[in-house]
Amino acid sequence: MPFSSLTDPVDLARAQAALDAAWAEVADMIHEDGQAEARIWLAHIVASQVHVALDESDLTARAVHKFRERWGH
Repeated sequence: MPFSSLTDPVDLARAQAALDAAWAEVADMIHEDGQAEARIWLAHIVASQVHVALDESDLTARAVHKFRERWGH
């Protein structure tokens, strides 16, 4: 589980909200049969950024940027 390292309930809630928001921004660029894998990958990105992001909006933006950078879009 990508968020298993998050022990603070606030960080966990922020990560989940950012994941949902980031996924809403990138899901359309992923073919349907690759969406499950891509969402898990995005969750790992969110988890890696949760402690450096300023807030949920910043976390979402960082995750979307890194996802697009790595996904190649």
